[in-house]
Amino acid sequence: MTTTVNNHLMRNPNDGIRSTRRTNLQSRRSELNREIHKEIRLRAGVENLIRATSNRSVQQTASLELSFINSHLKLLREQLDDLNGSLDVYQGQNPTTLPMIPLGLKETKEIDFRDAFKDFILEHYSENGEKYDDAIATFMELRQAMRRPSRTSAGIQLLLRYLANLYFIERRFFPVDRNIGIYFEWYDSITGLPSIQKTITFEKASVLFNLSALYTQIGTKAEADEAIDNYLRAAGILEYIREHFSHPPSFDLCHELLRSLVELMMVQSHEILLHKQTLETESAGNLLNNATESAYLCESLTHLLNTLTSSDLNDFIPPTWVSLVIIKHHVYRARANYFLALFLLRHSQSDQLRRLDEVYIEDDSTITTDIRVPSTKEEESCLGFCHLRMGLTKIKDAERVMRLNRIRGVGLEYVLQTTKEKLLDLMGQKTEEELDAYLDPPKIGAMTSYSLTISPPDLSCGGGSSGPIADPFHTLGPLSFFSAKKSWTCPKKVILYRKANGFGISVKGSSPVTIVSVDEQSNDLHAGDVITSINHKDTKWCTHDDVVELVKSAGQSLILTVVRPIDQGKNTMSSRSASPRGYSGISSSSSSGSIGRTNTSSYLANHNQHSPTTLEKLTRSLFRSNRSRSRSKSS
Repeated sequence: MTTTVNNHLMRNPNDGIRSTRRTNLQSRRSELNREIHKEIRLRAGVENLIRATSNRSVQQTASLELSFINSHLKLLREQLDDLNGSLDVYQGQNPTTLPMIPLGLKETKEIDFRDAFKDFILEHYSENGEKYDDAIATFMELRQAMRRPSRTSAGIQLLLRYLANLYFIERRFFPVDRNIGIYFEWYDSITGLPSIQKTITFEKASVLFNLSALYTQIGTKAEADEAIDNYLRAAGILEYIREHFSHPPSFDLCHELLRSLVELMMVQSHEILLHKQTLETESAGNLLNNATESAYLCESLTHLLNTLTSSDLNDFIPPTWVSLVIIKHHVYRARANYFLALFLLRHSQSDQLRRLDEVYIEDDSTITTDIRVPSTKEEESCLGFCHLRMGLTKIKDAERVMRLNRIRGVGLEYVLQTTKEKLLDLMGQKTEEELDAYLDPPKIGAMTSYSLTISPPDLSCGGGSSGPIADPFHTLGPLSFFSAKKSWTCPKKVILYRKANGFGISVKGSSPVTIVSVDEQSNDLHAGDVITSINHKDTKWCTHDDVVELVKSAGQSLILTVVRPIDQGKNTMSSRSASPRGYSGISSSSSSGSIGRTNTSSYLANHNQHSPTTLEKLTRSLFRSNRSRSRSKSS
């Protein structure tokens, strides 16, 4: 049995990850999560004191302390928002593109599985748990490494490897009718609030979220094609969580947020495609296509902005995300007008001018020029300057949002500056005062030639170059029978003596082998008993032929160790209320699975945990947006 985790996935001496700014950022996130957890527990204690005491002086002192705690929680939330808005840390080396929004990793605490696993092995499998010390230590080491994966393909493989191990761990140690004393605690990536659950389903969903977050971080620094692939993979995993994980215990796993994050990944993928397209030659046809694609991206950003600022998400989404979406909306609106202005003033062609009738759409909300398809050079120039004026207006709007919300970024400043310079270059001898005389241009229709498809999550085993992941507790027996979801009697030894017709038993099946029939001398055996050893040789993984050969090669006596399956319908344990069904897991040959319903429990124990809106209400009460943030959004 392998006793150490694949070293190239866990400890790469050339990685240098712990010295990077991203690692420092994640460490600071972990500190903030602990501080928020501490303040929440203090708040719960003070609230209990206020309810329990009738002393007015004590109530006043406790109320004052509660106000201090609430102020500190708001301060911690602002610091966490700043961390989620630290976009430059994740960006690549190309300063000529707009910054992308990556997701932060969820934090979790270390868990000691040793006592719980060894006790369960002794109780359920009737084996000495000490034999599995190495396997348990390897799994714990893997989970410890999974908490801080590197921002490379090795980090992806590490998370997939851990998910593959969870497939075996769930089936070996997590029965449906009880808890073995292990609780999984994860901190919310957006709010920092802790959530704790006893089901391994929560562990899977949290690791899947981190897998998608890691894809977004890799995509943020990657080149165009690789970035698009990573964003679509992240969107596929987020959509997978949304579809299969109901009643989420934390905000970052709620369906509304996951839906908005999927939309964010799709919009960012479209941004990269448009950037690639604009690098092509500035022909008349390409300019018109770029204009409609930019308008389509504007419409997508508008819908994304409405989603992020909805009543369900507005109080929790980092302000930097919202501000950046607004800036991008202005930038791409300016670019759409720039492409049409460039077409009309520099590259107009008679055969392409007729396409303008398809480019423009009717819009009664504003007063626009009557020119749709110019018939003279003067009309072309007039319509071109209308677009030029609108483009400069949108760039100024983007710069205003940057100043008001203090958004900084090398790529963002570069894009705004270059777009503004290109627009000013088209002005020629005209001044901005002269441009103010032009009306708004017709609205540009949103059209795209791209069809983006979410990549389904590839959760196959994660073995990478090392091959499929082996069951770390393989020697417990085949999962088809020796699993936590099935029950059997304690192992029983039976001694049989050879007679003229043999030992008087018939067997069938493989891994494990089952007794079909017995003769009169074998009163201690019954049809359906499973043979676990023959003459002290383990036979749980033996085939039918192997067992027959062992019986034939035995002498005059045969020592069998058997267990008898217990009918689950008659098992007293099954009368207990069973936990909801978990998802079917991740196998080496399939990436399918379904995360089932699960009950939640968090450290907010004094509140009603059975209400589906409890977490949302508590989070809103703890982290209410302040006035300055509201002013920034309205600006």
